[in-house]
Amino acid sequence: MLEKNYDFTKAEPRVAKAWDEADAFKAGAGAKPDAEPFTIVIPPPNVTGSLHMGHALNNTLQDIMVRFERMRGKNVLWQPGMDHAGIATQMVVERQLAERQQPGRRDLGREKFVEKIWEWKEESGGIIFNQLKRLGASCDWSRERFTMDEGLSKAVLEVFVTLYKEGLIYRGKRLVNWDPQFETAISDLEVENTEVAGHMWHFKYPLAGGETYEYVEKDEDGNITLQETRDYISIATTRPETMLGDGAVAVHPSDERYASIIGKLCEIPVGPKEHRRLIPIITDDYPDPDFGSGAVKITGAHDFNDYMVAKRNNIPCYRLMDIQAAMRDDGAPYAECAVQAKEIVDSGELPDENTVDAINLVPDEYRGLDRFDARKKIIADITADGLAVMISDDEGNEIPFVENKKIMQPFGDRSHVVIEPMLTDQWFADAETLAQPAIASVREGRTNFVPKTWENTYFHWMENIQPWCISRQLWWGHRIPAWYGPDGTVFVEKSEDEALVAAEAHYGKAVELERDSDVLDTWFSSALWPFSTLGWPDQTKALDTYYQTDVLVTGLDIIFFWVARMMMMGLHFMKDAEDTPIEPFHTVYVHALVRDKTGAKMSKSKGNVIDPLELMDEYGTDALRFTLAIMAAQGRDVKLDTARIAGYRNFGTKLWNATRFAEMNGVVRGTDFAPEDAKLTVNRWILTELSRTTAEITEAIEKFRFNDAAASAYRFVWNQTCDWYLELLKPIFSGEDVAEKKEAQACAGYVLDEIYKLLHPFMPFMTEELWTETASGGADEGERPTLLCHAEWPKAEFGDDAAADEINWLIALVSEIRSVRAEMNIKPGLRLPMVVLGASAQTIARLATHDAAIKTLARMENIELGSEVPKASAQLVQGEATIYLPLEGIIDLGAEVVRLTKEQGVLEKEIKQLTGKLGNERFVANAPAEVVQENRDRLSGAEAKLEKINAALERMG
Repeated sequence: MLEKNYDFTKAEPRVAKAWDEADAFKAGAGAKPDAEPFTIVIPPPNVTGSLHMGHALNNTLQDIMVRFERMRGKNVLWQPGMDHAGIATQMVVERQLAERQQPGRRDLGREKFVEKIWEWKEESGGIIFNQLKRLGASCDWSRERFTMDEGLSKAVLEVFVTLYKEGLIYRGKRLVNWDPQFETAISDLEVENTEVAGHMWHFKYPLAGGETYEYVEKDEDGNITLQETRDYISIATTRPETMLGDGAVAVHPSDERYASIIGKLCEIPVGPKEHRRLIPIITDDYPDPDFGSGAVKITGAHDFNDYMVAKRNNIPCYRLMDIQAAMRDDGAPYAECAVQAKEIVDSGELPDENTVDAINLVPDEYRGLDRFDARKKIIADITADGLAVMISDDEGNEIPFVENKKIMQPFGDRSHVVIEPMLTDQWFADAETLAQPAIASVREGRTNFVPKTWENTYFHWMENIQPWCISRQLWWGHRIPAWYGPDGTVFVEKSEDEALVAAEAHYGKAVELERDSDVLDTWFSSALWPFSTLGWPDQTKALDTYYQTDVLVTGLDIIFFWVARMMMMGLHFMKDAEDTPIEPFHTVYVHALVRDKTGAKMSKSKGNVIDPLELMDEYGTDALRFTLAIMAAQGRDVKLDTARIAGYRNFGTKLWNATRFAEMNGVVRGTDFAPEDAKLTVNRWILTELSRTTAEITEAIEKFRFNDAAASAYRFVWNQTCDWYLELLKPIFSGEDVAEKKEAQACAGYVLDEIYKLLHPFMPFMTEELWTETASGGADEGERPTLLCHAEWPKAEFGDDAAADEINWLIALVSEIRSVRAEMNIKPGLRLPMVVLGASAQTIARLATHDAAIKTLARMENIELGSEVPKASAQLVQGEATIYLPLEGIIDLGAEVVRLTKEQGVLEKEIKQLTGKLGNERFVANAPAEVVQENRDRLSGAEAKLEKINAALERMG
C-alpha cells in the first residue's frame, strides 16, 4: 500500500539511485533491436555555472523528448558535457587566488596558472551537472565531455589547422570589443548595452586657413530659419577623448548645409596649436542630416560605425589607447606622429595597417592618462581655447553647449567596465564563406527552425555576417597552434615539432619559434560540439551511429553565436559517403525566455530572480518540470508564478491519491487485461479517451508543442480519470457483481499504468515511484519487468465512439447542472427535481441507464419526462433535450435576481474602468509591467464572472 502522502524529498533520491544503478540512460538503453537512433547534444553549460531558470526550461524540454523517444524504443543518446568558459573560469580562479592570498596569475606564470585552473575544475567545477541530475536530466552521464578534454582538443586542432590552410582562417587587424579589465577581446554576447546618464559635447572644428562658408538651416517648407557665416563645422560627441584619432568629418551627400565645404580640410581642435591636425570633410551615407549637426567625426579605430565609414573611404584608423584603455604613451613624440599623419592627408595614399597603427596621435600631455581623465582634460582644454560651441542659458549667459541625455553604453558582462571598441591584431574566421552552405540548408529545408519565425533572425544575421574574431587574450583555453619565426613569418601546424619542420623548410635551416600567446574564443570549440563529442576527427562507432543529431534545443540569444556556427562547422567538416555535407541537426527548437509572473525579465538588480533549486526544495522537481512544460507555448515567454507550481504539485498529489483509492478498492496490475475485452460502457469510454489522449500527447511532443502535450495529460488525469472515471466506478467497486468489479479493477489498473507512462517524460520521479510501488500483487510477483523509463510508450489503438459519446453526454449533463446550482447560489446538499422535455429515444435510454449516477453526482431528487415547462425553473439545453430545474420554494427567485443584477452592475462598471485604462497607450507604455499585467488579469477575471452572471439571469427568464 502506498504511503498516505508522496514525500519527494525521499522519493527523488531513491528513484535517481535506481536509475543510476541500472545504467538506465546509457546510449541505447531500453532500445529495440536495430532501433532508429535519436540524438540530442546538450547545450554545454559553463564549468563555472549553476542551474538557473533558463537551464531548467531548456533541459526539461530536452528530457521530455529524450524520455519519450526512449520509451518508443529508439536508440537514444543525450550527450552531456561542459564548456571551459574561458574568461569566466579565469576570473573565478584569479579571484580565488586573491581570496586565499596566494600568488596571482602574473606571479605564477602561464603554465602554473593553468595548472591551478585544472585543480579548481577537479575540486569545484561542474556543480551544475549534479543540479541537472536533480532536475531529472536523463543524459548518458558516462559519456560526459569537456571542451578542453583531450579528444575535443584534438578536434579543435584539426579544424583550426585545416581552415587556416584552406585560407578560411587568417590573422588581421580589425575593430573588436575590448575589455580593459580582462585585457582581451570579447564577443557581442559578452557585452551588455546599458542605458546610462551621459553627455553630448558640441565642439567647433575650424576650417583650414580660416576659410568661411554660408551656413543655412531651413524648415520643412524650405523657409530659412538660420543663416550665418561660419569658419568651422560643428561636431557633437559623447566621447571627446576619441577626437584625437579622428581621420575625417563625414556629412550626408544630400546635406545642402555643407555642400560648399565638401573636400575641404578642418582642424581637430585639441593638442599643441603648432601641430594640430587637418582632416578632410567627406560625404558618406552614414550621417543622419536630421541628427545633431548632421556632421560626424570619423574615428575608425574606436567606433564600429566609424570603422565601416573609414574602410569605405580609405580613411586612416588611428589607435589611441593601450590594452588597459589608458591613452597610449608608446612610440615617437606627438610632433613627429602629427607630421606622419599630415603626410598621409597630403598624399591621399593610405599606408598599410601596421604603419598607421604605429602612429601615436595622443599629444604628449595626455599620454598615459586613463581615458576618462583624458576626457576631462580635453574638454577643459578645448573650452579654454574657445572652440566649444556656446549657447545662452536662462539668464542670458554664454555657456558651453552640453546636452545631458541618456546614452547606451557597452559594459563587459563580467568585468562591468566600459567596453572600448579597439583596433587590434586578432585571428579571424572567414564567416561569410562558411555561412553560405548554412544559409542554403535552412532555405532548402534540410534544417528547420521551430517556431519558423526564428529563421528570419537567422537569415538576417547570416546574410550580414562579419569576420568572426576567434582569438582571445587569455591563458585559459585552446592555445592557438601558430608559431612565429624570427622575421614574423607564421607557421600553423598541429604541433610545435611540425611547425619546426615547416620553418626549417622555409628558412633553409633550423630556427627558434615563438608560439602565439592567444587562445581561441570559447565558441570555437562549442561550434564543433555535435561531432567532436562523438569522437571526431576519429571515425568512431558513436559518430557513425548518432550523427546527424536530431533536435537542438536552445535559447534565442545564441542562435548566431552557437547555432549558426555549429551549422557552419558541421557542414564544412561532416560529409557522407558521396561527400555531401551533413547538417549537424535537422531541427532547431528555440524556446522562449522565463520571466517573472508579471512578464518582467529576471535580474538581480530587480530582485525578481527565481532560483529553480529553491523551487525544487519547496515543491519537488516534478511540479517545477510540469509547470515549465505546460507553460512552454511556442513563441510565448514563460511567466513563472510560484502559485502555478504549487497548483501542479497538487496535480501530482491528485494522481497519488487516485492510486491509493484504486489500491483500497482492489485495483491490480500485471493481469492480462486487454482493452478490447472490456464490456462495461464506463471502461470502454475511459479506454477510448486514453487512446485519444495518447494520440494527442504523442503528436504534440513530435511537433514540439510541449504545452499542448502537458495540457492533454493534465485534462485526462485530473478531469476524466480522477473526477469522473473513479467516481463512476465507486458503485461498481461497492456492488455485488463480481465480474463487473473484476473488470473495473483490471481496467483501472491498466489505465493508471498508462497514465504513469504518459506522464513520465514530464514528471519522471513520481511516476517512476508509482510504477515501482504499485507493482506488488501483480503477475510478476511484486516486480515490474522494466523500469518505467524503459517501459513501452502507450499506443492509441482502442476506440469505441458510442461508449465515449454516452459517458461524455453524462459528464456534460452533470457538469451543466452543477454550474447552474453554483450560479443560482443553491446549497450543495439540497436535492432538486429535474424535468426533461423534448428528449429523443436515445436520451431517454441514457437517462434510465444513468439514473443513479445523475441523482448522486448532480444531487437530483427525481428525474421526470415532462410535456410542459415547469414554473419558476432554470433551464439548460443538452443536445436535443431541454432540462428544467424547478426552483419555486427552493430559492427566493426575486431576491436572487436582485442580487445577481446588483453584482452585474458592479462588474460592468469595473470592466469599463479597466478597459479604459488598458486602452490608454500612455498607461500601458509607462506603468510598471507588473501593474499592467495585474490590470489585465483583473479584466479577464471580471469578464469571466460577468459571463456566468449573465447566463444565470438568462436562465431565470
